[in-house]
Amino acid sequence: MKFVDEVSIRVKAGDGGNGAMSFRREKFIENGGPNGGDGGDGGSIYMMADENLNTLVDYRYTRHFDAERGSNGGSTDCTGKKGEDLILRVPVGTTVIDSATQEVIGDLTKAGQKLMVVQGGWHGLGNTRFKSSTNRAPRQTTPGKPGEQRDLKLEMKVLADVGLLGLPNAGKSTFIRSVSAAKPKVADYPFTTLVPNLGVVSVDRWKSFVIADIPGLIEGASDGAGLGIRFLKHLARTRLLLHLVDMAPLDDTSAPDAAEVIVNELVKFSPSLAERDRWLVLNKCDQILEEEHEERVKEIVDRLQWEGPVYVISAIAKEGTERLTRDIMRYLEDRADRLANDPAYKEELADLDQRIEDEARAQLQALDDKRALRRSGVKSVHDIGDDDWDEEDVDDEDGPEIIYVRD
Repeated sequence: MKFVDEVSIRVKAGDGGNGAMSFRREKFIENGGPNGGDGGDGGSIYMMADENLNTLVDYRYTRHFDAERGSNGGSTDCTGKKGEDLILRVPVGTTVIDSATQEVIGDLTKAGQKLMVVQGGWHGLGNTRFKSSTNRAPRQTTPGKPGEQRDLKLEMKVLADVGLLGLPNAGKSTFIRSVSAAKPKVADYPFTTLVPNLGVVSVDRWKSFVIADIPGLIEGASDGAGLGIRFLKHLARTRLLLHLVDMAPLDDTSAPDAAEVIVNELVKFSPSLAERDRWLVLNKCDQILEEEHEERVKEIVDRLQWEGPVYVISAIAKEGTERLTRDIMRYLEDRADRLANDPAYKEELADLDQRIEDEARAQLQALDDKRALRRSGVKSVHDIGDDDWDEEDVDDEDGPEIIYVRD
C-alpha cells in the first residue's frame, strides 16, 4: 500500500431542504389553512480516527466529498428528510487544517474520535410556520441554508513512543528489526527506507512501546536535499529520540561529522524538537576494535558536547540492544508517572509539544511554498534578508528569474 501522509481535499456539507407552501384541500372542508412542512437539515461531514488505517492514500485521487442534501418539505405538514451525514475515516494521528486560514480545526489522536469539519445547512420553513390570527393564509416560506464548504489539508503523523534519527545507512532499519517484529527493508545503499516504519518492542510480557524509523537525513535536508525534512514531522509526537550514529562509516565521513550533521538539521527544522529528550546511540561497534571503542566514543561526545545518556551497541549482532530497550521502557514509565503527579511538568511538556507543532508546520509550509515557486517557473531566488527590496522579473529561455534588489 502506498504511504501518503499529506493530502488536500474539499468538503461540502449538504444544503438544507426548502420549506413547502401548501394549503389543506379536502372535500367539505373550506379554507383548510396552510399545511406546508419544513425542509430537512443538510448532512454534515465528520472525520473519524480509524486504528485500522495507516495512510491517507484513500484521499489521494478522490478529493471532493459532498454530504447529502436535505429533502424539501411536503404538504400535510410533512417535514423533509434530513440529509445523511458523511463520515470520512482517517488514520489515528491525523491533523485537520483549514487550507485558507491555516487554522488547526482538530487533532485526531485516539481511535474512534470524531470531528465535525463542515456543518449541514439549516432547513427552510414551510408556510405553516407563518400562520397567525391576522395572517391565516400565509404564502411565505424560506429556502434551506447552504451547507458549509471548506478546503482542508490533512496531515498524518505516526504515533510512536520513540523516534530514530540518523544519516542513511546508520543502521536504523537494522535496529528496529533487531528489537521488534517489524521487517523494514535493509540494504547496503543509502535511502533504503523511503517511508516511516513502526515496530512494537516487547520488553516484558505486559510491557511494550512503539518505535518509529524515518528515512535518513543528509546535510542540507532542511533546504530540501535528499528526502528533505518531510518525514521529520513524524517525530513531533514521540516522547524520546534516539540519535543513531555509525561508529565505522564506510565513506570518507567521520563519525563525529555524521553526528553533527543530524544535530544541525534537527535544530534548523525545529529548535523545540531539538529540546526533546534525546539519547545518543553509537551503532556498529562490532566493526571496530574493542580497544578503539573508548577513543571513538570520546571523540563523538566531545564534538557534540554531549551530556545525556550514551549507548554503544551493535544492532545486527544484538549487542547492547536489550539493555537499551529496558532503559527506554523504564524512562517511559517514569515519564508517565511524573506526568500524572507533577502538574508543572505536564504543563511544560504541553508547551514544548505546541512549539514543536508550530515550528514543524511553519517549516513544511515554507518548503511547500518553495516547491510551488519552482513549479511556477521560477529559476532562482536570492534572499537579502529583512531590508527593503523591489522585485524585478527577468525573462529568459529557462523562465523568469526573480531577483530581490535593494532600493
